[in-house]
Amino acid sequence: MKTVIQGGRIIDPANGVDGVYDLLIEDGKITGMEQSLPVIDDARVIDAQGKLLTPGLVDMHVHLREPGREDKETIETGCAAAAAGGVTSLACMPNTVPVNDNKSVTEFILHRAREINLVNVYPIGAISKGLKGEELSEMAELCEAGVCAYSDDGRPVMNSLLMRRALEYVRLFGLPLISHCEDLNLCADGVVNEGYVSMVTGLRGIPCAAEEVMVSRDILLARMTRSPVHIAHVSTAGSVALIRQAKREGIPVTAEATPHHFSLTEELVLSFNTNTKVNPPLRSQSDKEALIEGLSDGTIDVIASDHAPHTLAEKEQEYDLAPFGMVGLETLLSVSLTNLYHSKKLNLPTLVAKMTSHPARILKIPGGTLSLGCPADICIIDLEKNFTVDASRFYSKGRNTSFHGQELTGAPIMTLRAGKIVFPQEPHKGPQGETFATTTSEHGQL
Repeated sequence: MKTVIQGGRIIDPANGVDGVYDLLIEDGKITGMEQSLPVIDDARVIDAQGKLLTPGLVDMHVHLREPGREDKETIETGCAAAAAGGVTSLACMPNTVPVNDNKSVTEFILHRAREINLVNVYPIGAISKGLKGEELSEMAELCEAGVCAYSDDGRPVMNSLLMRRALEYVRLFGLPLISHCEDLNLCADGVVNEGYVSMVTGLRGIPCAAEEVMVSRDILLARMTRSPVHIAHVSTAGSVALIRQAKREGIPVTAEATPHHFSLTEELVLSFNTNTKVNPPLRSQSDKEALIEGLSDGTIDVIASDHAPHTLAEKEQEYDLAPFGMVGLETLLSVSLTNLYHSKKLNLPTLVAKMTSHPARILKIPGGTLSLGCPADICIIDLEKNFTVDASRFYSKGRNTSFHGQELTGAPIMTLRAGKIVFPQEPHKGPQGETFATTTSEHGQL
């Protein structure tokens, strides 16, 4: 089947493309990009005039929960949430039950993802067995099974020697290592940022130094081993400064920030709403501004959701007892557009690069580009679409978001994966409240 997407503004940072073009898709692959394609009689036509076309988004930090915690999320519901958010490729963290520290779990995830066939799923293998930080996992076996990276996300690797060995091993496989930077001794069971809000609420605080000490350690280890390290969910101004200096020195370090960390601050915790409880915690206004500056000047390479679904019962506990985490796949793009592009903090090509080509490059996976011959993984966006976030309409099982009720501007309105429309789906109401059909008409208009 042939599909022509007409008249959209295409931004493809991987190829330096930014202009109005027609896009031709044949057999699931991009085969043409011209300012005006000739009429193709048997082609499905999607009119995208006034809309933005980008490569399908790549989210390199997602918790799918399956296997083991299907009450929180399944691979199917997580993939549906990804498609609704414009994400066509995601990397899922290994803190499942059992932990993805062996070949059988990796193969299970890949098999389920192929069965569901909504978006591309790339498992991340554990650095240590059981995420205990005591003994390295079978890294070679995990690489052979198909992991795209290694991480103990959810917990830090406290043992510096183990972290050094992990960095040395990953060089053999050419896969990145993703670090959750948190000194558990400095955290001391904290649940919110240490500062004014922790003092007022009486909740135990997590100092910025708990993150920055480990960021500094991992930068030093990356310099020693010459092995790349990726810093997950950066949250403090000090971390941004450390990463910026490391890059100036040529140390192989990359980093990501989440929409909730560059959009929200610790003051939301004053409501005692447990949906504000995330790890690392929401920080101060100055930390938020430093993250935005880091995104703007290239210190922070990637925007990732850190999608972490939990059940309602878990989040309805006391603040101290509720689990850390916030869902983010379905608000990833819209929150970023609202708080970075529409607020004139980031231009569109830069923002799109941090959600497409940059994460694909770091993970060394296909995607993040609209190059000819590549799978037609595409996100079509209405930059001016205004809507109110309604968590009850999420595809994800998780409803734990601090963006519920917020007014956002800009949203994905169609997602194609290998030329197939995977969002909108029928009969479901999407995150913006509209009821969608599965396809456009023969000559549909968005």
